[in-house]
Amino acid sequence: MELAMRVAGIGFRKAATLAALREALTRAGPAEALATTPAKAQAAPIRALAAETGLPLIAVEVAGIATPTQSPRILARHGTGSLAEAAALAALGPGARIIAPRVISQDGTATAAIAEGDPA
Repeated sequence: MELAMRVAGIGFRKAATLAALREALTRAGPAEALATTPAKAQAAPIRALAAETGLPLIAVEVAGIATPTQSPRILARHGTGSLAEAAALAALGPGARIIAPRVISQDGTATAAIAEGDPA
């Protein structure tokens, strides 16, 4: 029997620092991979976080994925209520569930959420 995997979805603003991403991830909880959108996966802070943690970085499409929390700004920009939650769910595929809803860094520039499921 395969053990469920935990993926941290990461969302962040352009101004976010590695420290803000690290803080959001720490607040969300442990994970075995990071996930974000393809455009954000190219950004220096998340690439640095992946290198620092040794976690693989998965680029996923998030539009249309239902999430427990809702941000009107993110819905308008990305087509989902929470980029962090949607990325975590998308990385794991059908049957994944959020086990740690979106948390926000103290400076408000980064979010993280943890999903659990069987890797697609």
